[in-house]
Amino acid sequence: MRKILAVILCKLGRAAGKLVGKGSSLPGKLALKICPDILGRVELPKHIIAVTGSNGKTSTVEMIASILRADGKTVVYNEEGSNQIEGVTTLVLTHADLRGRVKADVLLIESDERYAAHTFRFFHPTEFVVTNLYRDQLTRNGHPEWVYDSILPALHPDTELILNADDPLSSCFGRGREGVKWFGLDRCAIDLERPSGVYHDGARCPVCRSSMEYDYVHYNHIGAFRCTNPACGHQKPRTDYTVTAVDLDRCELVLDGGTKISLAFPSIYNVYNILAAYAACRECGVGEQTAAGVLGSYLLKNGRMQTFRLGGHHGTLLTSKHENSIAYDTNLRYIAGRKTDCSVLVIVDAVSRKYFTSETSWLWDIDFGQLNVPHVKKVVLSGRYCSDLAQRFSFTELSNWFVTPDISAAAAELKAAGDEELYVVTCFSDRDKLLAHVEKEG
Repeated sequence: MRKILAVILCKLGRAAGKLVGKGSSLPGKLALKICPDILGRVELPKHIIAVTGSNGKTSTVEMIASILRADGKTVVYNEEGSNQIEGVTTLVLTHADLRGRVKADVLLIESDERYAAHTFRFFHPTEFVVTNLYRDQLTRNGHPEWVYDSILPALHPDTELILNADDPLSSCFGRGREGVKWFGLDRCAIDLERPSGVYHDGARCPVCRSSMEYDYVHYNHIGAFRCTNPACGHQKPRTDYTVTAVDLDRCELVLDGGTKISLAFPSIYNVYNILAAYAACRECGVGEQTAAGVLGSYLLKNGRMQTFRLGGHHGTLLTSKHENSIAYDTNLRYIAGRKTDCSVLVIVDAVSRKYFTSETSWLWDIDFGQLNVPHVKKVVLSGRYCSDLAQRFSFTELSNWFVTPDISAAAAELKAAGDEELYVVTCFSDRDKLLAHVEKEG
């Protein structure tokens, strides 16, 4: 009876929540109060795919869902991004009948990395994708190795792991395990010879603490790593799913030496998300051409990249997760790699959507010096924390930056002058504060 009551209450709560635009986690929270082990009492689909990591979870899950549906499979996944145990419970029970049976071919779960062990206490995924692990939201997650330790109990021995071979830390999940599939990039034209960024989290081996060497680096410390201690042997594994060539200027990549995929957004992040989604779907039996066909025409729906018009400017909004320096670094690298004249607007108005914090030390981990290129004509700093941004910029070699604290005033100033490309770098917390002043294109 507790199971049935939990299912009914969750369904009613979800229906009520939709009427007011909320309710993706509260119904699950109430259901767990009634039946704490409800996730162990339901009948789940044959395939349960989980995706976690510091970055790329939502985008990767979106692409996996689209590929599986194109392959004719019924997929249930947390489209609203509520990825802690309460949200996952809402997802499962909303799609279950009163007997607790989820009618779908695949249950696809985006899981918060800190809460994965709680979410998968009563059931375990058949496939588990870990996109990456690096410093992210200090006030929530502390050190990346603490997050690693939080995920580890969620990895059941029967679960097939699908891991990023280029990430020194998350690749440690595969050590001593069978049933691991690896995805990664070969040496590409966009590579660096050494780690980039203002810090180097990959300087030491996460296994033995010896120094690390790199044959090449795709971004920051993600690349072909190798521990210098012969007794350790931690190094980039041989990949099962591989990007063998990348051309960001031509917006295409090549998978496994022969399959070309167009890039709607030519970013190294997008390359990894595509590869992770491709690997997961291939492991679920999806054909190569089906997966590649969907990925080649896929446009992200989660709003991480949007285009707009502001006066004479064609604008691109690049969502950079606050408190995550690598998210910023990859978007700044994208801007620096463009060929046309542009202006850049950086907005930090609220550090977190969920937690009250004014902690901005993460700004010092971002390599804003990447904007010191001839085609970036000016950089405007805006939002409540524009003074923190200004202090950070004062320690770069850039001189063409200005401060306009009010976001609407910054938008008005940009609208009134010029027609160069405009890039806006900000977070989900702040993006609508800019989009309220522009004409959206998509």
